[in-house]
Amino acid sequence: MDALLSLIFHSEEEELYILDRMAYLMVFMAACTFLSLLFENVPYGRYATSKYGFPVNVKFAWFVQELPSFLLPVCLVVWASCSKTSRLANQLLIAMFLCHYVQRALIYPFLIRGGKATPFLSFFLAFVFCIYNGFMQVRYLSHYAEYPAYWVTHPCFIIGSVLWLVGWLINLHSDRILRNLRKPGETGYKIPRGGMFEYVSGANFLGEITEWAGFALAGHSVHSAAFAIFTAVVLSSRAVAHHKWYLAKFEDYPKSRKALIPFLF
Repeated sequence: MDALLSLIFHSEEEELYILDRMAYLMVFMAACTFLSLLFENVPYGRYATSKYGFPVNVKFAWFVQELPSFLLPVCLVVWASCSKTSRLANQLLIAMFLCHYVQRALIYPFLIRGGKATPFLSFFLAFVFCIYNGFMQVRYLSHYAEYPAYWVTHPCFIIGSVLWLVGWLINLHSDRILRNLRKPGETGYKIPRGGMFEYVSGANFLGEITEWAGFALAGHSVHSAAFAIFTAVVLSSRAVAHHKWYLAKFEDYPKSRKALIPFLF
């Protein structure tokens, strides 16, 4: 792995410079994505359309597109020089990232029941993003991120870690509710109830946004912040779209339920 990295980057200074620029580019990508989502929803799930390419089986798509965010970080930690992985803060932040993607890549796809096929373009872009982000996050954390010895007891790290855990649990619980909406043999859409769905239409999205916002607070870097911003842009747009769709689809949809932020929005 070191030999490959040495072919791509001529020095550690150059690699860190590129990692920083990747984070800034992700923020720019988030701004562009925000503008594009004002006109069209991300084309997967209920918004899938054939104009974005041939359909890819939903389980296969989720498994393959998310896998780089697990495999690439593992390869970086196991086979590349990692000067910072002996430090507790770095270890915990890498563990947060991997914990999410173990579930998202190796467990979640195989629990999906039914589900519309994913257009190839959406699948391909998600795959590229997971390579890009998986490398940026874990290469920075494993080899460059410098935290003071007291960082794990700093309020930013503690609050961020708690937010990450709460968001992760909300995301898992909300996905479970969505999976169990339909009984075996049933088709069509139903109103999700229970958990944070009692307050917002996008409970699963709220969980993931909270999760990565906590990761960014604990990580305290432009790299983790860029990921949190990108996630918030994409998933908040999807939450709003779902909320509008539910209101139009179901006459008895709870009027007090908000799109993403309980009691507010």
